[in-house]
Amino acid sequence: MNQIINMIMRRVMGQLINRGVNFGFAQASKIGKGKRGPDAQPDVSPEEDARRERAGRQQGKQSRQMLKNMRRLGRF
Repeated sequence: MNQIINMIMRRVMGQLINRGVNFGFAQASKIGKGKRGPDAQPDVSPEEDARRERAGRQQGKQSRQMLKNMRRLGRF
């Protein structure tokens, strides 16, 4: 009985830790997005800004995929 409880607790704790890590990465990615005042001039063109945003999203996606793969490898 104790083994079953330990197995279930390990699964639940693993899921909670994974959610916490994902939440932490999401919060860390928001740090660089400061708020600008209404009269602040943009320092880059809208096209460049869109390109950077796409690149950032892609990099975040790759990071999440790498984390997922590392978690899978950690099970072995």
